[in-house]
Amino acid sequence: MSFTVAIDGPAAAGKGTISKAVAAHFGFAHLDTGLLYRATGRRVLAGEDPVAAARDLQPDDLQRDDLRTADVAQAASRVAAIVEVRSALVDFQISFARRAGGAVLDGRDIGTVICPDAEVKLFVTASDEVRAERRYLELSAKNADVTRAQVLADVRERDARDAARDAAPMVAAQDALVLDTSDLSIDAAVARAIAAVEAGSP
Repeated sequence: MSFTVAIDGPAAAGKGTISKAVAAHFGFAHLDTGLLYRATGRRVLAGEDPVAAARDLQPDDLQRDDLRTADVAQAASRVAAIVEVRSALVDFQISFARRAGGAVLDGRDIGTVICPDAEVKLFVTASDEVRAERRYLELSAKNADVTRAQVLADVRERDARDAARDAAPMVAAQDALVLDTSDLSIDAAVARAIAAVEAGSP
């Protein structure tokens, strides 16, 4: 039996952490769909054509340890706005979502485009300032040379691009539970997500 949990939201809202925890709690498979776009973006930064990079994406590309940098994040957002890139990656995501045993997918268009019939949909968000601070601390821990102001500007730029793109813009599905993590601890946010999944289970 398949059971799909779709978790969407902007960068650094906590959807990745929540998705992994939910998947672990229920024994579901987990896919960070953003890695597909980050891996494609990384190949584009290396000189490849975006569409060709997406069509030729390999499992090993998702295992690289340099997919969480600021330049890759911006490249991912740019390639995600290309219709042909999204089309090349859709089939993989849909197949993963309907695998036996349950699946949790997190991204920006899971509940609206990839899995509109998902049994449970969450939209995880937080204020710009909170998300920028989280990302700044994450990048600083990796010795990245960034400032808080720069990270906040990057977050807002990416949000605007992701929400305004013609191809699958980032927006909460009408039937999604909106989970604002601005003032929530990780444990509290995860608990609310688990409760939502339990409420949506048959």
